[in-house]
Amino acid sequence: MAPLFLVFTVHRQKPELVAPAEPTPHEFKHLSDIDDQEGLRFQIPVIQFYSKEPAMSGKDPAKEGSLLWSAPGKGCCSSADANVRPWISANLTAYPPFPCFKELLFDVPGSRGVLNSPLLLIQVTRLSCGGFIFAIRLNHTMSDAPGLVQFMNAVAEMAHGATEPSVFARRQESRFKREGRRYRTLKRAEVLALRRRLPEHLRKSSTVEILTACLWRCRTIALQPDPEEDVRLMCIVNSRGKGRKRLPLGYYGNAFSYPAVVSSAKRLCSEPLGYALELVKKSKSEGTSEEYLQSVADLMVLRGRPRFTVLRSYVVSDVTKVGFGNVDFGWGKAVYGGPAKGGVGELPVLSFYIPFRNGIVVPVCLPAPAMERFVKEIESMISEIPAPGPHMSSL
Repeated sequence: MAPLFLVFTVHRQKPELVAPAEPTPHEFKHLSDIDDQEGLRFQIPVIQFYSKEPAMSGKDPAKEGSLLWSAPGKGCCSSADANVRPWISANLTAYPPFPCFKELLFDVPGSRGVLNSPLLLIQVTRLSCGGFIFAIRLNHTMSDAPGLVQFMNAVAEMAHGATEPSVFARRQESRFKREGRRYRTLKRAEVLALRRRLPEHLRKSSTVEILTACLWRCRTIALQPDPEEDVRLMCIVNSRGKGRKRLPLGYYGNAFSYPAVVSSAKRLCSEPLGYALELVKKSKSEGTSEEYLQSVADLMVLRGRPRFTVLRSYVVSDVTKVGFGNVDFGWGKAVYGGPAKGGVGELPVLSFYIPFRNGIVVPVCLPAPAMERFVKEIESMISEIPAPGPHMSSL
């Protein structure tokens, strides 16, 4: 796809350091053993695009709803005005990574580290069409995606007039009641073609599982590793509400694991798609085990928060059900809501599964030559359609 050139002018106001509106407890809190792992010590950007809402005419998204005082800790907030030519407005919210993103989120000098920097950066950009963009950057040691969405929903509730987040009320109630860039859309028939490549017992696997197996296999072929080298897949698994040690409502911290499965590059690239899919399922099932979660926490303590292996690894995170797009500050649901880019911080090999327009967007970061090979491999997987087997009338 040809690069998109935008005429995009942003007039940014002076950023403000946001402190709590009232005195808060002053004490030192240690990060949990999960929060403190080396692989989470980075900043992660999220962006939300909102269309014009006639009912909110005359209201300022940068000032309505206590955006400047509802944060539970210190952060930095700025606002800006943007003039975007109408002919590119429809393309602005295509897919991540987004053009001109540096203009949409102010990077406070010296704030990219984990220590001695704001926990959150927020910029609200008003668009000349009447819509706006809400961009936020989070210190990942503080929260994962569900926790961040919980915070954003709390801000949205206060924008609607609430005096405190509803999650606190629900929690109280429960106590008494118990680098190349290409875009490709896989159509329904093409996903069906992938299913036809699978043995009968795997054909009812979820679409996300099948896509993960396909992307991992095609990505590995494109990168051309030594056939005898090991390659890894890590599926990030949400651990909230699992096992006997359920987290309380309102918990904002990190609560996930990313168990790895390993294969030789030769076997992954030469075996049928079902081989990769079996490994995907194994990774996900291990991550739901309470024993595994406890072992991860123990490992962080015993080995000094070791960093996971990035070399020849592929990490996938499914945020299709997290709810970024449902955050409503009064202007309705976001046109797009989710990660601003793939491959962040300690995870340059990360792909998010992002819901978008009745489908899923999956950013994949690869060197340009490998990207060309990756696209060709995907095309071959969905065009060389095996003969349909029984019970294959639907996805």
